[in-house]
Amino acid sequence: MKLLDPTTFENWIPPHSIKWYKQLSHLQKNYEYPWRSVLSEPNGESMFDQIVMQTIPNKKVLDVGCGHGEFTLKCSLVAKEIVGFDATDNFVQVGNDNKKSNASFIVGNIKDGLPFKAEEFNCAYIRKGPTSAYLALKQVIKKGGAIIGLHPGDALGKELPLLFPHLFEISEGTPILDSIEQKLKLSNFSQSHIKTVDSTEYIQSPLDILKLRCFGQHPSIFETLKEKNLTPITTIFEQNATEKGLPIHFSRYIVQIIV
Repeated sequence: MKLLDPTTFENWIPPHSIKWYKQLSHLQKNYEYPWRSVLSEPNGESMFDQIVMQTIPNKKVLDVGCGHGEFTLKCSLVAKEIVGFDATDNFVQVGNDNKKSNASFIVGNIKDGLPFKAEEFNCAYIRKGPTSAYLALKQVIKKGGAIIGLHPGDALGKELPLLFPHLFEISEGTPILDSIEQKLKLSNFSQSHIKTVDSTEYIQSPLDILKLRCFGQHPSIFETLKEKNLTPITTIFEQNATEKGLPIHFSRYIVQIIV
């Protein structure tokens, strides 16, 4: 049985577009992955979190693309002051509802620039936020300050379109890495370095495959795929899974910058 291509559905929204984030914030208050999986250690996300926590103590920090602010509030435990910045007002509202005395949250689109004074912050981080932020951050971070970025690697889940043709799209080249490198070149920072961290993600069930693919989409897309394609997806999953789950590539780019 041929698997359906969800991008052909009338109500499919391109992931990580402004419209997609707005819909996601209405579907769920928190920016959290709905699928169950286990990550091998070390992985790019845990490494990034450790670098950030070592960088921000007693500093004024900017979190670009903060989502609902869970990591922002975690960082507020060690930062002197922290500001979360995100384009999705529903997520920012959740952050403000839970904020602490040294944490605040602001709605804004990075494409319109950052509404802060020159050199207002000691450092900043982008945890899976927009790569376009690098162009604006140089103006608001003090000279010699640090910027740390975390972005999905181009090899992320590269097995999925091979295992589940049509359900997942094949990605060619390294568009994410190319975009980061272009932004860093234009920003002309004092120092910049990109590290690729590869590990393994074990997806726990066939339904979790569908949840991963339908993340942020209208629930009707998930229900249609479940009705039409769950049986062949289950067969493919069981043929390729290990005791830990279905192993796929988990890749992250970690960017470290000195302004």
